[in-house]
Amino acid sequence: MAVKSVSIRIEEEMLEKLGFVADYEGRSVNSHILVLIREDIRAFEEKHGPIEGDIRPDINVKPSRK
Repeated sequence: MAVKSVSIRIEEEMLEKLGFVADYEGRSVNSHILVLIREDIRAFEEKHGPIEGDIRPDINVKPSRK
């Protein structure tokens, strides 16, 4: 599985708050964002049906390092 990088623009205060929530949950900001994305995909698929692909959003795993 290829791992891609994405860059986003985010207000400093929002990033700080996201960092606070991530730290509270014991995650890095990056890992927390992946959790939020998986939750969003899972909710979409529950409402609209599965999206084609091999990645299962119900499994929270980190991609392996090379």
